[in-house]
Amino acid sequence: MLLSVQRPHPTRVSHLSQSSAFSSLQLLPVLHDNLASLGYESMTPVQCKSLPPILAGHDVIAQAETGSGKTVAFGLGILSRLEPKRFRVQAMVLCPTRELADQVAEEIRKLARSLSNVKVITLCGGVPVRLQATSLEKGVHIVVGTPGRVEDHLKRETLDLSHVQTLVLDEADRMLQMGFEESLDAIMSFVPVTRQSLLLSATFPEEIERIASRILCNPTMIVVEPSINKQGIDQHFYQVKNNEQRIEALRLLLLKHQPTSSLVFCSTRQDVRDVTAWLDEFGFSVLMLHGEMEQRERDQTLVRFANGSATVLVATDVAARGLDIDALDVVVNYQLGRNFEDHVHRVGRTGRAGVSGTAWSFYDASDAGKIEQIQDSLGISIANSMLPAKSTLKRHAAEAPMQTIQIDGGKKQKLRPGDILGALTGDNGIKGSDVGKIKIVSNRSYVAVRREALQAALKKLGSDKLKGRSYRVRVL
Repeated sequence: MLLSVQRPHPTRVSHLSQSSAFSSLQLLPVLHDNLASLGYESMTPVQCKSLPPILAGHDVIAQAETGSGKTVAFGLGILSRLEPKRFRVQAMVLCPTRELADQVAEEIRKLARSLSNVKVITLCGGVPVRLQATSLEKGVHIVVGTPGRVEDHLKRETLDLSHVQTLVLDEADRMLQMGFEESLDAIMSFVPVTRQSLLLSATFPEEIERIASRILCNPTMIVVEPSINKQGIDQHFYQVKNNEQRIEALRLLLLKHQPTSSLVFCSTRQDVRDVTAWLDEFGFSVLMLHGEMEQRERDQTLVRFANGSATVLVATDVAARGLDIDALDVVVNYQLGRNFEDHVHRVGRTGRAGVSGTAWSFYDASDAGKIEQIQDSLGISIANSMLPAKSTLKRHAAEAPMQTIQIDGGKKQKLRPGDILGALTGDNGIKGSDVGKIKIVSNRSYVAVRREALQAALKKLGSDKLKGRSYRVRVL
């Protein structure tokens, strides 16, 4: 069992702090300077509400949607207490998925770059345990990981959590949905009782309330209403009778609107496979994402979708939380989520950062209760939208504008984005405007190039050297 302590009810905070400027916070000057260099000036609502109690050392529960800025809030809290000269684990962030853990670790590294020699490690599956153990032996300050892999290291005695000052449970509701409660129980027995605990969650079901009462001490409760209640997301609902009508509705809408990036949510892995196969047969540039895929395949899928090498991603709800996908034109609920909270966080993937977005939701007669809940929660009356007439449609799906090249060299080979960009655009190279996103990981790099420049890019990378060395390249 988790350590149990008598704790009063959370203190709710429903108003914003007196100032929304980061400069109003009591932070180290170097952190302020770094925030300014990153362009972080005004806090988001969840940052404005949660940072004062976090910096004051209080336990906090923050309920806010994905993409609301929670990572910066708890990241600054961790760094404000960190002692860089002491090479021991002082903070731990637990996440439900490797994708979210990687994103959180990257954001913390950005926030910490003005501090000297802060070591952040991710402990997730997909990487040999012995390599992670070697890194831990050298000394780290912050661990970001999934419960299963963290528990594995604790059992092997390769991870010492006895000096943890700050514990963060990020997307706690998703961790419980994925069955991590036993792992959380086990991990808590290795963490000091005297610590600051922060629990971040998109929803607040009974399970979250139960676990919060056991691991937090007199927490301040922060609640930020989801942006789906605000302007910016144009929702449309389409009534269908069966799966044949569902896939036809999806095909018609994609052909009519030709979005450059669409995220299609399905209820099961088999539905993901089926919808992906159908869309591929129709000629769409489509990828899929679900929990049975190998980690490397999942990573490559996300890279390709994020850089514009595919226009449609079909996924289970594993893609609803914490994925670094910006500028998403359309979210499609191929089947409605299990409840209103799932609907909110699926739809909340679009229309972010003040940009308008669109959501298409398909429902049938069995979804009457879910439709009623959505209507009541949003205060709207849902009318069945009309599908576009076939006579008005373009005949072919648009191709993805980019294609992805994999280079078999990465951070461990000291490659940087500038090295790859320079190699592509050097003598007799392609135009800089033909180069898209560049992502570099441990032993691989990925670069997106415009489809029409692909062959020239392959030839350039194949004949030239990067930092004096030749690397194998291929198209994903």
